[in-house]
Amino acid sequence: MERSTSAESRTIDPPATAGRTAARRWTRRLAAAVGMLMLCALPMGAAGAAQPHGVGDVRSPAGPPLYVSDYGNNRVVTLPMGGGEQTTVPFDGLVRPTGMAWDAAGRLYVSDTGNNRVVVLSPNGGEQSVVPTVDLSRPLGLAVDQGGNLHVADSFNDRIVRVPAGGGGQTTVPTTGLLHPWGLAWAPGGELYVSDFVNDRVVKVAVDGSGQTTVPTVGLSQPTGLAVNAAGDLYIADSGNNRVVKVATGSGPQSTVPTTGLNSPLGLALDGSGNLYVADGFNNRVVRLRETGGGQVTLSFTGLNTPTGLSFPPVAARPGHGEDRPESL
Repeated sequence: MERSTSAESRTIDPPATAGRTAARRWTRRLAAAVGMLMLCALPMGAAGAAQPHGVGDVRSPAGPPLYVSDYGNNRVVTLPMGGGEQTTVPFDGLVRPTGMAWDAAGRLYVSDTGNNRVVVLSPNGGEQSVVPTVDLSRPLGLAVDQGGNLHVADSFNDRIVRVPAGGGGQTTVPTTGLLHPWGLAWAPGGELYVSDFVNDRVVKVAVDGSGQTTVPTVGLSQPTGLAVNAAGDLYIADSGNNRVVKVATGSGPQSTVPTTGLNSPLGLALDGSGNLYVADGFNNRVVRLRETGGGQVTLSFTGLNTPTGLSFPPVAARPGHGEDRPESL
C-alpha cells in the first residue's frame, strides 16, 4: 500500500437524521481514522530516513534497556543503555506492534495491533502466549496495575478493557465518549490517564467506575503516548502538533517540552533518572532529552520504521536485581 496523500479531501456523510453535532463527530472520527491508517500505509522504504540537522547520534547513559515497538518492521527491539548492540526481542508473528507494558514479574505485554490481539513474553527466555481477550479492534496502549491486571486501549471499539491477572473474563472500564483511545498511564492516585485521540484531550478515569474527568490542557491535537514521572507530572505526545507537552502535577500549568524537529511523536517513556524518551514516529528515530529541558540527542537504534511505543522494564526485572524471575517491583 502507498501512503495516502488525500486525507483532507475525503468526506463521509452522517446518517440523515443526525444534526450538526453528529456531522462534526463523524468528520473528526474519519479524519483521525485516516491519520491512524496512514501509519499502516507508511512505505517500508522510509526506514533509516535522514535525521534532522544538528541532532547527535549517541547512546544513552548507563541504565535499564529501552524497548521500542518498531511498527513498520513488525518487531520489538531493545538497546542497552550503557552500551552494546541493538537486538530484536523474540516475538513471533507480530503485525504492526504498538503499545507495551510490563508486569512486576518481568513479563512484557505488546499490542499486536495488526492481529487485533495482545501477546505476552515470559521473562528469562520463556515462551510467548496470547492474552485471552474478546473482540479487540486495533488495540494500542497498554497498562498493568499493581495487582497485575492488564488494561488495553481497544481503540476502534472506543473503550478500555481490563483483563484480570488471575484469569476470568475481560471487563470494560466505565468511560464516557472516548473516540479511538490511544495511550494509557497511571495517575498518582491510581486513576488511569487515557489519551482520547479523536477528541483531542486526555481524560482521567477511575477504574472502579466512580468517575471520569478531563485533564485541563490547551490546544492538543491527536494525543498519543503518555508518561508520568515520580512527581506526578504528566507528559503527552501531542502528535498533531509535533510536540510534547507537560502538565504539572495537581492540574498545574501546561508547558511545551523543548524539542527539535519532531514529526508525529507517538510514544513516551521515562527512565527515572530525569530523562524523557520520545518515539519520533515519522522521523524513524528515538530521541532523549532532559526533563528539565535541553540536551536532545538521537539514540543509536538502526533501521527503525515508525517507532511507536517505548518502555523500560520494571526495576525488579532489570539485570542485577535478582537471579531468577522477580516477584515484585
